[in-house]
Amino acid sequence: QVQLVESGGGLVPSGGSLRLSCEASGFSVNNYAIAWFRQAPGKEREGVSCISSSSGITWFADSVKGRFTIASDSAKNTVYLQMNSLKPEDTAVYYCAAEYVNYECHVNYYGMDYWGTGTLVTVSS
Repeated sequence: QVQLVESGGGLVPSGGSLRLSCEASGFSVNNYAIAWFRQAPGKEREGVSCISSSSGITWFADSVKGRFTIASDSAKNTVYLQMNSLKPEDTAVYYCAAEYVNYECHVNYYGMDYWGTGTLVTVSS
């Protein structure tokens, strides 16, 4: 019953905004680091952002700093990625993932315990 479900992807013009949701079931997001990764065609999956809600630690890739924010809603057991000032380079499938760790965000592809199946974000020119 452990599951991560992403939603909120879609088509958006350059400069626009989207909010992605990652809803967890079977575990509490408060006990895990929740990270967002993305993968564009022909590219490796890369870390985008992470939140450790128990400690308040957040992390952002340099490419999205100042444009993206991340937040956790423990009541809904959901983590959100707010994406602003979107660029065509942000086009990718976005995945959320969970690592059983407190006080840290490792954002390591090989270290994550659970993965969602992704939501597609397309930013038009």
